[in-house]
Amino acid sequence: MKRIRGLHVPHSKNTAGCLPEKIPIPPEVRLPMKMHSGAPAKLTVKVGDAVKVGQLIGEVDGKVCSPVHSSVSGTVKSIVELDSNTGQKATSVVITTDGQQTLYEGISPPTVTNLEEFLDAVMYSGVVGLGGAGYPTAPKLTFRESVKLDYILINGAECEPYITSDTRTMLDDAEYVVEGAKLVMEYIKPKNIIICIEENKPEAISKMQELTAGIDGMSVRVLPACYPQGERKVLVYNVTGRIVPEGGRLNDVGCTVLNCTTVAVFARYIMTGMPLVSRCITVDGPAVNTPKNVIAPIGTPIGALFDYCGGLKDNYKKILMGGPMMGTAVPDLDMPTVKVTNAVLAFTEKEASQPEPTACIKCGRCVSRCPMNLMPLNIENAFEQKNTDLLQKYKVGMCAECGCCAYLCPSKRPLAHVMVLSKNLLREVRQK
Repeated sequence: MKRIRGLHVPHSKNTAGCLPEKIPIPPEVRLPMKMHSGAPAKLTVKVGDAVKVGQLIGEVDGKVCSPVHSSVSGTVKSIVELDSNTGQKATSVVITTDGQQTLYEGISPPTVTNLEEFLDAVMYSGVVGLGGAGYPTAPKLTFRESVKLDYILINGAECEPYITSDTRTMLDDAEYVVEGAKLVMEYIKPKNIIICIEENKPEAISKMQELTAGIDGMSVRVLPACYPQGERKVLVYNVTGRIVPEGGRLNDVGCTVLNCTTVAVFARYIMTGMPLVSRCITVDGPAVNTPKNVIAPIGTPIGALFDYCGGLKDNYKKILMGGPMMGTAVPDLDMPTVKVTNAVLAFTEKEASQPEPTACIKCGRCVSRCPMNLMPLNIENAFEQKNTDLLQKYKVGMCAECGCCAYLCPSKRPLAHVMVLSKNLLREVRQK
């Protein structure tokens, strides 16, 4: 089977061997009610309420939604509209912490004996796509009766530079990953579960192979270290040979993909009753004094993470949530970590400065390496003309927004931005 094309980007997995360290509880956390795709959670607390770790503060309000639990014990200071990781304002609960981390009395393992109870447990755990997508996991695992699920791929590829938080999950919480896979096998009943890991993570590969040995229908697939190996459609093709059609879903070709940390989180909830309240986060980048993996309560200001890692260098220029290929730039150090924050990276002026783009030289590099076999240069021309017919003809909707085109472009054209703007333009036209 011919593999989808991609890039051999620098791995820079500086923290792969760093055991996660718990940071001190910050004086204050901010918990947005929308840290996921779909509808925001509905508030269940008010200003002045005392809250404890694991207590529900935002309940599910819609079919595609995820609950929010307090990550700390303390008092609700305010409920305000704040900037969120989505780029939009979100209703957020600001909690003044008491430093005690007192557990909520209602925490207990749920009863799970059938599919309905399993899906309820996944929902109440608060877990979403923790690789960055943020789609609530319970509706993702709810399939029509007509769907014949051949493969569930557990994504441990972690192909972006710097990020090692998923690698640490597969090493430090390996039992939860495998237990979560067993639960999925029991209640969702796919024909095969494959744990997918890039070859540059030998310890994680060995650990997963050891724990899955002898489990019927479960295996580990070692993949070449190639970006964007972890992109869901790329992963499906490289592992199964199946192509997800434009506008289609993974389950249209009998597949779905779950991030390895996502699986570990709902397994832990089903075994212990503890919902998603904290995350392992990689703190790295050329502008960080001491790169580390840290465990922080969700809602922690990212500045607190950098402080714990020796602070930022004086010449830091840009901060990203997520990886350098698909991460999101943040405006200040007060931005809170959210459910999907797997890394915060800091870059100096040298790495963050964008060169001035020059005219396209028609070299074709963007075409030769696009994992979706698109023609970014043609899409850029169609976007500049605002020609939505051409954008559809060139199938911009298939773009994975991986950034390979912009990374390779010798003329430094902002192709990745153009792809996103082109899809937004098409969406606006269709809505009209």
